[in-house]
Amino acid sequence: MKGAINLRAWIVGGMVTVLLGCLMVPAHRTHAQERSTVANLDETVKTFLERREGTWRDMNVPASDGKILYDLIVKNKYTKALEIGTSTGHSAIWIAWALSKTGGKLITIEIDKSRYNEALANFKEAGLAGYIDARLADAHDLVPKLEGPFDFVFCDADKDWYKNYFVAVEPKLEIGGCYTAHNVSGRGGMRGTAEFYSYVRSLTHFETSLDRTSRSGLSISFKKSAK
Repeated sequence: MKGAINLRAWIVGGMVTVLLGCLMVPAHRTHAQERSTVANLDETVKTFLERREGTWRDMNVPASDGKILYDLIVKNKYTKALEIGTSTGHSAIWIAWALSKTGGKLITIEIDKSRYNEALANFKEAGLAGYIDARLADAHDLVPKLEGPFDFVFCDADKDWYKNYFVAVEPKLEIGGCYTAHNVSGRGGMRGTAEFYSYVRSLTHFETSLDRTSRSGLSISFKKSAK
């Protein structure tokens, strides 16, 4: 129950911030129209997340980590996001919700057809399908082929391929962009994540840290320069 209360409080606080930010809108849209659009989407997402709270399984992130991703995107005004590993869509919903504030869109990749189809249904129910380009594909093949550019990446796929994903995406990540990876603790952790974390920490054109509030482990790397 405590977690549910915290989630509702966080969502309500975010809605108030967004509504206040809508006081200045383009001339072709009225204040009332803008507030109504934002409030309707927020209410749809909030209702969906509250109804599904505590039910996410199958390799989805916890809500607390979803909030971290949301806040990173909104704070830095990211608009071109990539997610490697959709599962059934919990993290993508948090990412896409944030992108609805910045005018962005998410490409998310899932290899399992059953999880992919469930994610599509979740995106639609949450009201966020229009902000998500969901692809059923093997990320090993697709990620190197994506053109980019991206300014936000979340990796939560096969851990022994983490470094390979990063190497493929890094040239397409804009300066100032952010690359995040799940289940990275800095203490060895899951197979493959230690190699990835050691590698990204060695790059002088990235500033990498761990979010210590994440119990699952979340690395956050900001790209400072081209090299």
